[in-house]
Amino acid sequence: MTKSRRVMAVIVAALLIVAMILPGLVVKAEAAEGEAGKVTIESKDNKTLQYKPGESQKWTLVITNKTGRDLSNLSVSPDMGGENADAWPFKTDYQKYEQKIGTLPKEDGKNKNKIEISFDFVQRDDAGTRRYAIAFSVYEGDSDVPIATHKLYVNTTEKPQADNSQNQGDNGNGGGSGSGSADGDAMTASVGNDEPAVYSGGGSGSGGSSSDGSVPRVIVTGFDTNPAEVHAGSDFTLTIHLKNTSKKTKVQNMLFELEAPTEGTDEQTSAPAFLPTSGSNSIYLDGIKADGTADISITLNAKADLLQKPYSINLSMKYEDSQATQIDSSSSISIPVKQDARFEFSEFEISPQTIEVGGEANVMCSLYNLGRIKLYNAKARFEGNGIKKQEIFIGNVEAGATGSIDAMLEGEKVTNGNSKITMTLSYEDESGNISETTKDFELEVTEAVDDSDMYMNTDGDVDAGSSGFPVVPVVVVIVIIAGVVAAVVFVKKKKKKQMLNEEEELLDELDRSSEDEREQP
Repeated sequence: MTKSRRVMAVIVAALLIVAMILPGLVVKAEAAEGEAGKVTIESKDNKTLQYKPGESQKWTLVITNKTGRDLSNLSVSPDMGGENADAWPFKTDYQKYEQKIGTLPKEDGKNKNKIEISFDFVQRDDAGTRRYAIAFSVYEGDSDVPIATHKLYVNTTEKPQADNSQNQGDNGNGGGSGSGSADGDAMTASVGNDEPAVYSGGGSGSGGSSSDGSVPRVIVTGFDTNPAEVHAGSDFTLTIHLKNTSKKTKVQNMLFELEAPTEGTDEQTSAPAFLPTSGSNSIYLDGIKADGTADISITLNAKADLLQKPYSINLSMKYEDSQATQIDSSSSISIPVKQDARFEFSEFEISPQTIEVGGEANVMCSLYNLGRIKLYNAKARFEGNGIKKQEIFIGNVEAGATGSIDAMLEGEKVTNGNSKITMTLSYEDESGNISETTKDFELEVTEAVDDSDMYMNTDGDVDAGSSGFPVVPVVVVIVIIAGVVAAVVFVKKKKKKQMLNEEEELLDELDRSSEDEREQP
């Protein structure tokens, strides 16, 4: 075979190989492209988050499987901008942020094809006031090619001149169920089954490294409170769960310090939201073995005038590795605080105190909300012997406000004297939980009065009977009127008789005068 023929043979063979491989690559690319269009990434509630410098805030994403098949071994990661630091507005505490999902089933009427995941990010102080586009990608298995990528937007705020870091409000990190999230080393998030998923990569600690060149990290994997619900003005025990993520290096000589935010606008009454009952906010731990776990506990008192919301606690950590190199780190957890409802009733105003069957009594009182929480959907229900059940709607009663209770109660059956009536007040808290309380009063229900009971008897006399008609007063009035009429008639007759006598005397005098005149010559 000549040289030219060998060259031609090689070229033909190469073309055949390309022709065999190319369709497969095209099909694979088309499949990946179609898959990417069927897996969506969205921000929960479709909201653009607003961050502030140094503020830790949870970013919740909704991943939806529309591929028609079950997806397994999934992970979600944001694009951190690579070498372009200006494209990433958050503090970089880890080389890579990643959330493991596991299996995301297809929707078949029984299984939900959606899952929520969360990332906790802290805005850089120099991020400025602008809008950032962050690309999030979904990966399946060990593939470096994402099956879906979507850009989401976030707004950042320029750092103010004054340092208000201690007065920043809590942004919902962690949860009362015991799974907390933290800044820096201890960032965790809830994924589907509510188990904490730890971000991969390094932490925010500073210091030296162990003999193998790695820095051992201590993270917060969660926390518990005893009791489970923390109420303002009460003591509770906080237990924090720790883990040494290093597989080779033990950490030791560990010192932890807790710092709670200061609450209160008045300088004389402002104080940390949580104060240790022992007087010290420091906790010491001998150490945690490589890949080991440990718990630390402290008893705290929640300030009595706290509002009902989550409050953040900063946890600073100082520890040493096996080479006695000191490492500093910090985390934060968020503790929800509950406020107990506190209210009073005014005295009942009942008019009238006694009603007949079929009659009505007006019952009024005021509801004073003396607590720090709002009472939602308040209702008053009246029940008891002798009356028809009655329920009225009061509505929402703000903290420090007054609600009015005004009911008309109808008599249903006769009671033996005063009978107990119970008013039951029901209301809801912010979570929709219903609570009830009662207050009693007394009301009498009598027989109804029948007007036909008062009638005339056969002799023409009025029969007062049992009707209770006021016969005596009426008779007295009639006698008085008759007496007055008789007196008037008597006076008129006497006056008329006197006038007649005077006329007769006058006539007699006239007659005598006439006779005298005739007798004179």
